[in-house]
Amino acid sequence: PLPDHGVYTVFVKLDNTKLELLHPLGEKSPIQGFLDKKPGGGMHHICLEVDDIKKAIQSLQGKIRTLTPEHMIGAHGKPVVFLHPKDCGGVLVELEEASSAQQHALLPLDMF
Repeated sequence: PLPDHGVYTVFVKLDNTKLELLHPLGEKSPIQGFLDKKPGGGMHHICLEVDDIKKAIQSLQGKIRTLTPEHMIGAHGKPVVFLHPKDCGGVLVELEEASSAQQHALLPLDMF
């Protein structure tokens, strides 16, 4: 359980992919509205790693809106920010700052 995020979380690690399975923690969980609209479940969001969350947010200004003005600490204990689904083809996108050991396979900032 992650009470600060309002979810129960299970992580499944594969070679180059991590799946995050979410279950609402109480009626005020941020994913409860999603599940109310899709009782069968589904993909809530995708997460992409970036090397520097602050630079990523700066590079998005004027192009893609973020849901919060500043990054926050996500379920993995790393800085994250969510991008507005209306600016991302209807998909909720999370950017997560990778640890320095993982920075060899990150997305370039200029792709946004």
